[in-house]
Formats: sequence, structure tokens, C-alpha cells
Amino acid sequence: MALQAGIVGLPNVGKSTLFNALSNAKAQAANFPFCTIEPNVGVITVPDERLIELEKLVKPQRVVPTTVEIVDIAGLVKGASKGEGLGNQFLGNIRSTDAIIHVLRCFDDDNVIHVDGQVNPVSDKEVIDTELQLKDLDSVEKKIQKVEKAAKVGDKDMQRCLEILLGLKAHLEKGLNARSFEVTKEESEKYIRDMFLLTMKPVIYVCNVDEKSVVKGNKHTAAVEDAVKNEKAEILFVSAAIESEIAVMESYEDRQMFLEDLGLKESGVARLIQSTYRILNLVTYFTAGVQEVRAWTITKGMLAPQAAGVIHTDFEKGFIRAEVIRYKDFIELGSEAACRDAGKLAVQGKDYVVEDGDIMHFRFNV
Repeated sequence: MALQAGIVGLPNVGKSTLFNALSNAKAQAANFPFCTIEPNVGVITVPDERLIELEKLVKPQRVVPTTVEIVDIAGLVKGASKGEGLGNQFLGNIRSTDAIIHVLRCFDDDNVIHVDGQVNPVSDKEVIDTELQLKDLDSVEKKIQKVEKAAKVGDKDMQRCLEILLGLKAHLEKGLNARSFEVTKEESEKYIRDMFLLTMKPVIYVCNVDEKSVVKGNKHTAAVEDAVKNEKAEILFVSAAIESEIAVMESYEDRQMFLEDLGLKESGVARLIQSTYRILNLVTYFTAGVQEVRAWTITKGMLAPQAAGVIHTDFEKGFIRAEVIRYKDFIELGSEAACRDAGKLAVQGKDYVVEDGDIMHFRFNV
């Protein structure tokens, strides 16, 4: 399934540096390629050590990792919600993404001028938030106008819808994002989802820090953490400068040595992609054969037929059963045949919920 995350941020916060690092990066577990679709859109492979271990055992002709599409969204100015500058393009680009990667400057450097003259990541966040909230407010107000009439004539469903919309409107008017609005999942799906609100999208706040702050952060990251504590968002401390250095290293071994010298287990790029998976509630399953070992991205909780449909729609339509091996069992026993002999290959039907790391073979008939 295609996954797209948009990078946003004010000028000189490190947004372009991070995007360029992603653009030049090798996957952290192996040298899989990066490709550029457009000047500001790139596809990067998702680092997954499990693919490497499967490759060692299966020895396939090729290995195909899953990917994430990264979009460098530019053009925000105050007034974007009203179409100022590249406002309409900026907001349209965000609307098409699955998640937002919001880069905030959390480092002091007199050689890098801040657009507002001082480093204040919380203020920077509020500038972009305000434009997105204003656009969402416009969407909510338009829907309120549509449901008010039905609510007034006694439609109880529309009365509940109106009640929720008025609460959401007040929430946005307080300068709060829709993702922090308290509503049940069912009512959100029923009354809010169709507006595709920008501030409802899951967000990762990437605090661009100096080298010494990558692990524990600093006063700026502490301010960000306090500001977003009620947003159900993820926060990462990443040094775009470090990522730029890692991106140009040719070998996996060199990258690992560099990270170890900094006291890091993995790169910011790897952590960013993993964080994107978490906030979008995604997991990975694998297909493994002599021709190909491949990773497939699905939504957590998907049933076996739906997971099969990610490979091809015919697999879902004609689904008969799935043969499933746990990743841990495959690695311990070394092959599909050994897992079958040991009773570690399970035959699952249409009600099976696919788990992260499952190695699957689908039987279908069209």
C-alpha cells in the first residue's frame, strides 16, 4: 500500500537538509536504492533487519523492501489558509499525505539566521498550526451550515452531528488541533472523517537538534514536548546535519561505526520511518521464496484476505487460505520445509488477523 508523508516547516529550520538526507540515504540495513519521482518527491526504502536475515536463509534472486514516499512541502506563508503565497498548493499537498512530518528548529547557531530572529520552536509550530486550523475551521463551518437545517427539524442523528461539529469548531477557535479533540472513534468516523481535516492527520514533530542533543534533547525540545503533550503525536530528536553525513557513506558498516561513535543504535532516518509506521498503525508481513523475498505494508488488524489483496486484488477475491509461519520460527528453524516438519506452519482462514512479521503464502482460486 502506498504511504506518503509530507515534510513541513518554516525556512531555516533544517527541513530541506533533512529531505536531502532522505533523498541521498541508503536504507540503513542494506544498500537499497532511493528514487526521485519529482524534484520534491522521493521514495525511500523502509529499513528492516528482518529482510536481511530472510535473505541469508532463502538466498532469493532479489529482495524487495517496502517503501515510503516523502514529499518536501514548501511555500507556507502567513495567510496560506486564505490563498496567500503558495497557500492553496501548500494546503493541497498536505491534504494528499497520510502523515505530517513537522520539522522544528531546536538548535542555536548564530550562523544560521532564524526567519523571526530568534529560536522558538513552539512559536514556529504555532505559525503553521494556525494556517491549518483556519483552513479546518472553514471546512467545519461549511458542514455546520449543511446539517443545521436537518437538526432543527428533529433529525436526532444530525442533532448529534451538529453538537460534535460545534464542539470541534470551539476547539479549533482556541488554537487547538483537531487530533486532540475528544470524540469516540465511531463518531469521528461518522461525523468528522469526510471533511479530511488537516490538523486531524497524524503528526511527527522532528526536533532538529545539534549533535550533543540527539539522545537527551535540550531546553528547546523540552518546550516542544510540553506544547504537544495532549496531541497524541510522536516526537523525535534528529540532527539533520548528522543525517547528511550518514547519507553519503557508501557502506552499511561505515554507517554503523559512525552511529556507534555518537552513541546511537540507528539513524534518525530509520527512526523517522519507524515512527511514521507507528502513528499510521502499520505493520509488515513477508513473502519468501527463491525468486523473491518481499516486505508488504498493511494496516494493523487486517484480515488475511485483505492482506492478500495488497499483493493483487485477485488474491483477495479468490482467497482460500493462508499458510503462515512466524518470523521467529522461520529464523530458528532455517527454512519453510523445516517449519512444516516441526508443525510451525499454520493454515489460516478468512478470519485470521495478520501479525507483524508473519511470513505468508496465499492459496487462491479465481
